Amino acid sequence: MRARVLVVEDEPNIRELICLHLGHEGYTCEAVGDGQRALARAEQDRFDLLVLDVMVPGLDGLSLCRAVRNGRVNHDVPILMLTARKGEADKVVGLESGADDYLTKPFGVRELVARARALLRRPRQSVDRLAADAGAAAGASSPSVVRIHGIEIDEPRRQVRVAGRSVEVTDQEFRLLHLLATHAGIVFSREALLTRIWRSDTFVTVRSVDTLVKRLRRRIETDPGVPRFLLTVWGVGYKFADIQISDNLKP
Repeated sequence: MRARVLVVEDEPNIRELICLHLGHEGYTCEAVGDGQRALARAEQDRFDLLVLDVMVPGLDGLSLCRAVRNGRVNHDVPILMLTARKGEADKVVGLESGADDYLTKPFGVRELVARARALLRRPRQSVDRLAADAGAAAGASSPSVVRIHGIEIDEPRRQVRVAGRSVEVTDQEFRLLHLLATHAGIVFSREALLTRIWRSDTFVTVRSVDTLVKRLRRRIETDPGVPRFLLTVWGVGYKFADIQISDNLKP
């Protein structure tokens, strides 16, 4: 089945160029020129990749990115964000909004295709969940659920609960949480997390790890500014609080 790509870009020439080259790769490309229409399409049909320009009319790209992440149909879709802004702060804002990768204009079509291809190689969260449910129905062994410090992580179903409350997370956030929680107390460098979470198949930097950690803290920590579970080891990387954590633990 051909991968379906939704391209959100208000400049017709760029929109056509992107779709032309993605089409040469064998992808089915649908293009829209405004954010409101793009959100409507993302809520109706499932796509395999979203190529999103930040500056689009109707609903800006950052707001659209957040809305898609909070939706039901494409909440786990890989998102490649496009922008004319080159500052690091702009990139961080885009990644914190839920984008998986970032490309600045002007860009080369070969690089865009390479990044799209890398994102499309990643397994989708919902695909993993469907496979797990099918295995359970066929009499597979009981799903493995990690429980630590009041956090429940169901890997086959890609579900997270904190103090009994269901928490929506992206695929990258889930993989980071599962990796650290199943190695509680073990310190991972940013480089190691970059390799394990992004699997060395996309154009990201160690700064992306910091951004992902901040996003995950906002989901699982009572006070993200004073984390109790997802801890920073200064000058080294990150770790999950070990089993001996006390209720009064401070990072």
